[in-house]
Amino acid sequence: MEFMQVLGFDRLFGQTGVLLEQVFQWFPYWAPIIFGAIFWHEWMSYVQERFRSAQKWIVLEIKLPKEIHKTPVAMEVVLNALYQSSEGTWFDKTWKGKVKDWFSLEMVSIEGDIKFFIRTTGIYKNVIEAQIYGQYPDIEIHEVPDYTRYVDYRGREGDWEMVGIEYELSKKDPYPIKTYVDYGLDKEGVKEEFKTDPLTSVIEYLGSIGPGEQVWIQILVQAASKRYTKKDGTKGDWKDEGKAIIDDLTKRNEKTPEGMPVFKMMMATKGESEVIAAIERSMGKFGFDCGIRALYLVKRDKFNPSNIKALGGLLRPFTTNNLNGFKPMHFTAGFDYPWQDYNGIRLSHHRKEQFKAYKQRSWFYSPRKLKPFVLTSEELATIYHFPGGVLQTPTFGRIPSRKNEAPVNLPI
Repeated sequence: MEFMQVLGFDRLFGQTGVLLEQVFQWFPYWAPIIFGAIFWHEWMSYVQERFRSAQKWIVLEIKLPKEIHKTPVAMEVVLNALYQSSEGTWFDKTWKGKVKDWFSLEMVSIEGDIKFFIRTTGIYKNVIEAQIYGQYPDIEIHEVPDYTRYVDYRGREGDWEMVGIEYELSKKDPYPIKTYVDYGLDKEGVKEEFKTDPLTSVIEYLGSIGPGEQVWIQILVQAASKRYTKKDGTKGDWKDEGKAIIDDLTKRNEKTPEGMPVFKMMMATKGESEVIAAIERSMGKFGFDCGIRALYLVKRDKFNPSNIKALGGLLRPFTTNNLNGFKPMHFTAGFDYPWQDYNGIRLSHHRKEQFKAYKQRSWFYSPRKLKPFVLTSEELATIYHFPGGVLQTPTFGRIPSRKNEAPVNLPI
């Protein structure tokens, strides 16, 4: 304290000087806590990056046959295999940097040529192939080079222009989006001409782009974590949040001044009853932490402004007013006012960040860590599944003929 008085903080700065004196007085107590927190953050970032870099990442391309008669229920079965909730022991996480496994489901259009990919670590290759072949016997799966390596995006200095968008949910996680069940695609025996597949509009957009253009869409998934804080202060998952929402809608835990239960459920409107039923149905499914990102990449002389507008409404078919939907979280189309970005420097920086994050499939961890949202296996299967004959996009690549085993009596 005498040292602070020698410095004369109280005379120079008045009340602020007194505050500074107190800060310096308590420095030996709060400094180790702050420095310890910084060290811990940097250490975890380092070991996690080391662990991720040591993994063997592969990209699987899925080639579809001319006809697929399976409903999205088959894809939901496949996606359930991606629910890998193990994070390892405390030692694995803090010393080895082990993180929860995650996957990237991707739909890509390269000059109108539409492709389906799954990016994963090598240890899950056989698991994914077995699940897909089990549900779709006529599909072909090939390990291919990562398509992102063939685009050298350098911001303002390169030959490519780019616009990116990252999505978030418009409501809380337990509210479901409009799924294939709502579109009636879970029913067997319905003729193709009577089906309405919400994915069709996405595929049609992917097939509409021309030479020099590419559109990349990735859906990053991992088993849902506990992020919801319950009323008692403990951590819960998205299902606990769903229960809290239902309690709030039904008032089933509330009582009248006379001590009688509030029977609001008996007075619920049809819309409220549908919301409660939809949330309860979702809670019976596996929940995945997700992040969805889309990029429009184009040679500078081929830039088409209409494709920017299409990105903003890309996921609108899965939106419903009384439940949930998607809205842009980060949209690098530009700034509202010219003084917000001098000479385009900020915009170029944001786009480079998004491009790097896409290539590294980053959402749950650095270099671009964002807050995930929860989608169930049913919701994921709605956004990412293999469309049937209802889709007639000319540029949609399919296997030309069905593979059959050779006859057993074939002469040698």
